[in-house]
Amino acid sequence: MPDKVGPWEFWREVLKSPRYVLAPMVDASELAWRLLSKRYGAQLVYTPMFHAVNFVRDQRYRSDHLHTCPEDHPLIVQFCANDPEVLVQAGKLAEPYCVAVDLNLGCPQAIAKRGRYGSFLQDEWELIRKMVEMASKELKVPITCKIRVFPDVEKTIAYAKMIERAGCYALTVHGRTREQKGRDTGLADWEQIKAVKKAVNIPVIANGNIQYLSDADRCLMETGVDAVMTAEGNLTNPAIFHGIQPPVWEMAEEYIEILEKYPCNLSYSRGHLFKMFNHCFTLPECCEIRQLLARASDLYDLREVCVALRSHFQKYIDGSEQWSSEGSTLKFPPWICQPYVRPPVKPPSIEEVSTEKTEEESNPIKEGRKRLEPERQTGEDGEIVLSKKKAKKLLKNPNFIFKPDRKPIGKCASCRNQMGTKCAYSRCKKCCHDHCSVNVFDCTGHNILIKTKMEKAMKITNNNPVRSSNLPSTQS
Repeated sequence: MPDKVGPWEFWREVLKSPRYVLAPMVDASELAWRLLSKRYGAQLVYTPMFHAVNFVRDQRYRSDHLHTCPEDHPLIVQFCANDPEVLVQAGKLAEPYCVAVDLNLGCPQAIAKRGRYGSFLQDEWELIRKMVEMASKELKVPITCKIRVFPDVEKTIAYAKMIERAGCYALTVHGRTREQKGRDTGLADWEQIKAVKKAVNIPVIANGNIQYLSDADRCLMETGVDAVMTAEGNLTNPAIFHGIQPPVWEMAEEYIEILEKYPCNLSYSRGHLFKMFNHCFTLPECCEIRQLLARASDLYDLREVCVALRSHFQKYIDGSEQWSSEGSTLKFPPWICQPYVRPPVKPPSIEEVSTEKTEEESNPIKEGRKRLEPERQTGEDGEIVLSKKKAKKLLKNPNFIFKPDRKPIGKCASCRNQMGTKCAYSRCKKCCHDHCSVNVFDCTGHNILIKTKMEKAMKITNNNPVRSSNLPSTQS
């Protein structure tokens, strides 16, 4: 794009007026998955969210994460950032490979709070304005944004208008607040998205509550937005925009076929299969196949998992055995691609709250602490102190027994590095080698055998007097 056009020209001429959009997903919307999604109806795709600072400073980070090909376009590269200059630098490095740069203002995770980015910038309007404005002026490609809503719709509208004035070309609105995540995700508010669409004069993409193609079409109709975006709906069914629910192994095998040409980190591909196979893996009969996927170390292993899963459910597909859906809340059999629906969180009743307060002694964390080794660290009152991580484990499993803590490793006697745990002279390997060389010692812990080799050389010298004149003297 040598010359930037207006937002609507960009939407129609460059993006080709997409209706169905694949969301940017950390460790999930990599090239192979984007290509699979495009085969099944995704018309616009995003990269995973990249950290602008890492993208600018680390060439290896760029080469490891940003991959594309002609079939991947139109592609938008998404960044998280909290510095206008860093965002622009990252955008300039990415603009040869994409049609636009997107600023993530919607990530609600704890890591975003610690890093001061995503939805945790939504109260810093002046910073956001500067980032969007500078990117709009200095980048050769347009800047777009992805936001979350506020509880107050009027504040959401004012927020969206501010971003539009700063130079945003397209706005993705996730209809959930920053606090709606995890168990408290709940439903996205399409009314807020509809209000934003009416208030701004740039393309708007709706995000939230898209689990089937019918949801996407209904969202387009009810909100009047220009496109819909989905993340979780796509992870459980990459063919969501075709309106079909194929068997999970068919989608997985097609994905693995793409991976052979465009490989990615195995943890990403394994994660995709876990998502698609989730409903199958909740069945006790699939426990061994789940362990097979957990141990997978290459694409061959992933194929073996697909074969095992297909073989396990083939008897139900052939009709030789009848599948029983008794007790299941699924719309289709578990081997069919379908969304994962989080169970609603039931607020505790007054009786439950009062019971929880009066029964502190039955707290599984405190019960678990009593079973721990007496050598563990104790507080002033003698109560055993646990880290948050260990306390959380006990909360999930009161019978969990921790392994003894590792003893602290001491410092090297010659430098500030850690000493070898098996070193006979309490040194790190380098210092131990120097020490043994000077004093003609052995250290079996570091496998340094100076003395042994010296004695062996002396024996060879004594047994071969003709060659002794060619050997170096051992005397100083």
